Amino acid sequence: MRTTKVMTLSLPPEMVKEVERLTKEEKRTKSELFREALRKYINDRRWQQVRQWGMKTAQELGISTEEEVDELIHKHRRKLN
Repeated sequence: MRTTKVMTLSLPPEMVKEVERLTKEEKRTKSELFREALRKYINDRRWQQVRQWGMKTAQELGISTEEEVDELIHKHRRKLN
């Protein structure tokens, strides 16, 4: 039984040439190249969401500098001890 699913992808001709060049140069399959690209994209999106949450939370708390973040962390740690 397959552990993967096949998908169809449409690319402009110049991108196909670049993909073919990269796969040959790196001795990798197209599937490997696309999986890596998608993993990076998904990871970047997740970090973007974390950063947006952080910015929103900082704004709600009135935090505008890294020093203020550090001070909040230290205050919280002191409470725990």
